[in-house]
Amino acid sequence: MSIPPDAFFLDRTDGLSLQVQLRRQIIAAVTAGRFRPGEKLPSTRALADHLGVARVTVAQAFAELVSTDYLASRDRSGHYISETVEHRIEAGPTSPTAPGFDWDSRLDGRFAQARRSDRTRDWRRYAYAFVYGQADPELVDHAAWRDCAMRTLGRREFDAVTGDLYDADDPELTDHLARQILPRRGISAGPGEILLTMGAQNALWLVAQVLLRPGASYAIEDPGYPGLREILAASHARVLPVPVDAQGLPPSAIPPGIAAVFTTASHQCPTNSTMPLPRRKELLAQAQARGFVVVEDDYEFEMSFAGAPSPALKAIDRAGAVIYVGSFSKSVFPGLRLGYVVADPRFITEARALRGMMLRHPPGHMQRTLAHFLSLGHYDAQANRMRRAYARRRAVMAQAIAEAGLQPAAPNANGGSSFWLTLPPGLDSGRLAELLKTRDVLIEPGRPFHADPRDGGGFYRLAYSSIAAERIPEGIRRIADAIREMQAQ
Repeated sequence: MSIPPDAFFLDRTDGLSLQVQLRRQIIAAVTAGRFRPGEKLPSTRALADHLGVARVTVAQAFAELVSTDYLASRDRSGHYISETVEHRIEAGPTSPTAPGFDWDSRLDGRFAQARRSDRTRDWRRYAYAFVYGQADPELVDHAAWRDCAMRTLGRREFDAVTGDLYDADDPELTDHLARQILPRRGISAGPGEILLTMGAQNALWLVAQVLLRPGASYAIEDPGYPGLREILAASHARVLPVPVDAQGLPPSAIPPGIAAVFTTASHQCPTNSTMPLPRRKELLAQAQARGFVVVEDDYEFEMSFAGAPSPALKAIDRAGAVIYVGSFSKSVFPGLRLGYVVADPRFITEARALRGMMLRHPPGHMQRTLAHFLSLGHYDAQANRMRRAYARRRAVMAQAIAEAGLQPAAPNANGGSSFWLTLPPGLDSGRLAELLKTRDVLIEPGRPFHADPRDGGGFYRLAYSSIAAERIPEGIRRIADAIREMQAQ
């Protein structure tokens, strides 16, 4: 039996390459038993014509599947599902008399309740996606990454990256962090003060788990990073929101008796306001006098468009009270999922032990690949490329916002890759977001950023990390039109 070409399809809005999509479809069909051993696939020419791709794309996909024994190639005959491939045996139907397992009594739902539900997974299909934290593939040097990956998987280094590091980190990556990346923020740290993580979210989770104590209180910024609130909510911590102002977190508003304060001093999330140096010093003085820990999430420090960025809190911390969290997700690309924590060696020892219980260490081959990317100068080249592109997009968006009459909530913010805006009185950003989806536009409503979601209805965030500058003005125009329509109702 022959498999017809129309049994295949490709999604060009998917982030995966067409070749990878084709391979995955065939593997999925084989393992599910839809494609049976001995069945013949369409010719590479026929399938390429049906899918609208180059013939070499299909040929390369078939060749990969032959090498893994999913397909067999027969001279002058074509490709067939391998006779030796093992397909999944479907489980028989569950007996209707068997009672269902009572999972409700075993789960309290605290993790699912804390999970954000406002994110749009298929954001790429929207023409005007002002979503935060996503990458523009045009700004990533694919050839450089491929070269670094090949170096990592070469025979010379293969032994080093295939072993279990237990609770250790790649020494080359840690060394480059200590000598090249952290000094740019004014931070001096040795290997015993650095812990690699699976991104900033994992870093914040580790920090929170080590710090949390029954009955203790923790201060967070309001509005603030929703991912941190998710972590603390799932941990049943006593969280005290502190309203931010035009200069970020005001130390004078920090309530008494707290164990730790979490802050995004360089670019406050989501307002992008920057905490001035006098306020930073006041915060550290209070931490020392009152004995609380300062957790500094220094995301997007590279993206400052108003002169040199202020020194990190960790850089001016003389008492050792600051735990510094950094990430490569924004400066490289989010799918990398590598970040780091810098803190007192005693804290790092405890956090390293906790990380070891959960995931041992981030994947060794990714650590070494990133180490090559940094040491060969590709990181600096990409950061400069992104900075130039973001500066242009920011200028285009600022002009479009002004011309459309939209209202920035933090007009003096000069960093990060987004704008925080406010709506006219009486309008709700959640409703605006739903209306804009019908017009091919994505925005981020403000409710998830606030401790009391009712306070965020009048705010929304527009990011420009993954949208081309040429599309920004039209997207802003559509937002402004939607707001005027809502006002007229």
